[in-house]
Amino acid sequence: MWLCCAGRAEGATRPPAVKVRVQGVIDLKLLRDDPDAVRRSQLSRGEDPGLVDALLRADTTRRAAIATADSLRAEQKAASKNVGSASPEQRPALLEQAKELAAQVKIAEAEQAQAEAAFTAAYTSIPNIIIDGVPAGGEDDFVVLDVVGEPRQIENAKDHLELGEALGLIDMERGAKVSGSRFYFLTGRGALLQLGLLQLAVRLATENGFTLMIPPVLVRPEVMAGTGFLGAHAEEIYHLEEDDLYLVGTSEVPLAGYHADEILDLSGGPLRYAGWSSCFRREAGSYGKDTRGIIRVHQFDKVEAFVYCRPEEAEAEHQRLLGWQRRMLELIEVPYRVIDVAAGDLGSSAARKFDCEAWVPTQQTYRELTSTSNCTTFQARRLATRYRDDNGKPQTAATLNGTLATTRWLVAILENHQQPDGSVRVPAALVPYVGTEVLQP
Repeated sequence: MWLCCAGRAEGATRPPAVKVRVQGVIDLKLLRDDPDAVRRSQLSRGEDPGLVDALLRADTTRRAAIATADSLRAEQKAASKNVGSASPEQRPALLEQAKELAAQVKIAEAEQAQAEAAFTAAYTSIPNIIIDGVPAGGEDDFVVLDVVGEPRQIENAKDHLELGEALGLIDMERGAKVSGSRFYFLTGRGALLQLGLLQLAVRLATENGFTLMIPPVLVRPEVMAGTGFLGAHAEEIYHLEEDDLYLVGTSEVPLAGYHADEILDLSGGPLRYAGWSSCFRREAGSYGKDTRGIIRVHQFDKVEAFVYCRPEEAEAEHQRLLGWQRRMLELIEVPYRVIDVAAGDLGSSAARKFDCEAWVPTQQTYRELTSTSNCTTFQARRLATRYRDDNGKPQTAATLNGTLATTRWLVAILENHQQPDGSVRVPAALVPYVGTEVLQP
């Protein structure tokens, strides 16, 4: 699999493309030194801790198979050399010995390949190890870290779709006519509202040192697998079989692949990118959930922050990403809360995730608008993305991601800023982009 090189990577010259090696996932040194830490992470996620023992056994078997094959290959090489220098009387016996060793090497290499395959299967079955302090449990076991703003009391509140249709912002009916259910048109000032929101996110990102990227939305299987999206969430992804390419559900995927198989220069601090892209999700298995409006759709636009850093910098960088997300929510003037997502509700790549959930008046609850995940070295290890430490030795980098704006935010903006006459107030930060202070019916 080939990716174009770019970014602040080492070397004055290099070939125009590099091969991505999809490697392991969790740190094998930690697994061998402290398997109980991995078992605890599995239990917190609600996963089988027995997979840790299976991986340890597979690791031992694999290493033994490699050692055996290496030893036999060395014996075979030595025997072959002996044949060349042997006397005519010795040569037949040495040839027979070399032949027997060649057969043993063939068997050992087959056993090594089998052990490698079993090891890879066991290795990739274990998700990232959670960070200490992540709450255990499932979807409902999150911990609320902060609540910001007081929800307005809105009599006879209209939902975002009713408002959007009355204001000429959203057309679900024609979206379905053209593309099927869960597609839509954003029309007129609805389109301006989304573009303004995304431009606001871009401005915040670039002012804070992010490099703006408009990435490909089709990626190769190795990149999709390297980010951890071809596991439990594979059914969510659109796959173009004829081309063997995947449509991305977030620009996290191409941005993670951007520096695959490179050694980065992180001496000046983290590398920060902001990707603006359309995103695609099949929403398989949602079974009618959130079918009304634009909360859960097949296509949407998003600005996604993505960071490469040294592992010891990752937790501080995670807090910075959360801070930038909170700033965006302040700019759209909606009440929200911050939650520490429970281990069982994390994706396989995330070691910790914070969500910001905005208040939705018609649902009388908070709904997710942003997520930010610390993926530690999980993705970078799979995609062979490294940096040099202070001693010049290559080490695996850490990666993080976080939403800065997306189409779903229109739900919170419309519902929270609706007025009794059916109009919607435009948050002050978005007025220059939308061209009006109030959206009128």
